[in-house]
Amino acid sequence: MTDAAILSVENLTIRFGAVTAVDGVSLSVAPGERVALLGHNGAGKSTLFKTVLGFLKPAGGHLTIAGATPGSDVARRAVSYLPEQVVFPKALTGAEVLTHFARLKGVAPKAALPLLETVGIADAAKRAVGTYSKGMRQRLGLAQALIGTPRLLLLDEPTSGLDPVSRREFYAVLEASARAGTAVLLSSHSLSEIENRIDRIAILAKGRLRAEGSLADLSRRAGLPIRIRVEAAEGRVEALHARLGGERVNGRSVVVTCRADEKVGALARLAELGPDVADIDIALPDLDDVYRHYSGVTAQGAIQ
Repeated sequence: MTDAAILSVENLTIRFGAVTAVDGVSLSVAPGERVALLGHNGAGKSTLFKTVLGFLKPAGGHLTIAGATPGSDVARRAVSYLPEQVVFPKALTGAEVLTHFARLKGVAPKAALPLLETVGIADAAKRAVGTYSKGMRQRLGLAQALIGTPRLLLLDEPTSGLDPVSRREFYAVLEASARAGTAVLLSSHSLSEIENRIDRIAILAKGRLRAEGSLADLSRRAGLPIRIRVEAAEGRVEALHARLGGERVNGRSVVVTCRADEKVGALARLAELGPDVADIDIALPDLDDVYRHYSGVTAQGAIQ
């Protein structure tokens, strides 16, 4: 834990009767940090979010937001939440929705309305929300969550309903918020989408924190292999396979694996092959590989 953390979770336990939904979880999110909370359905992510929002009381441990208890005035002012399914009154316009929430947060509406431009729906400000697409409603939800420059953003599958271009724009807004000092805790099943857009990963499984750290750190700790695909020069794949071993693919390439600390040596050996090699492609372990390793998800999707 760090004293500078906006969100501080220490040995948190949440129970529903005989069921332990969150079991001794410790986690922190500092100002400007983007942390991805990953886990299968039922892993405890939603329970943790509800506790941050003050809807659930811990059976053990404790949690603070900006040093305050969840549900307190200080915590409520510090946190903004964007759920997966955003619902606003259909008869209100986008501008009216932001005006309403700005007043609830004690923010001047004129300070909140420019957020419609920030999220890319300023041209729909005077249209009824009932005419918005799902993606537009999600953008409006993000604008609502950004009112008042929150110290902590809780985002639950936030890009649901957004097209690829809108997703890139969403993460650009999120990055700008983080640069301004907002702490971000993001839950998502879209691992490839968030892989290069987060600072740290926290993986939950069956209510327990299985791993926490940067993608590179977790990959190194897990000892996940690096895959090196070596494309052979014309007519040289047999000779290349004989020298390298590994697995032949597509009748033209050989795939070998090595540990992270062996990568430089492996590349040096490949360089010695000279004209036998036409091309080399290196595939580092990705977020999906790391998630499967630590969460106990099998290749078939089952949870161990």
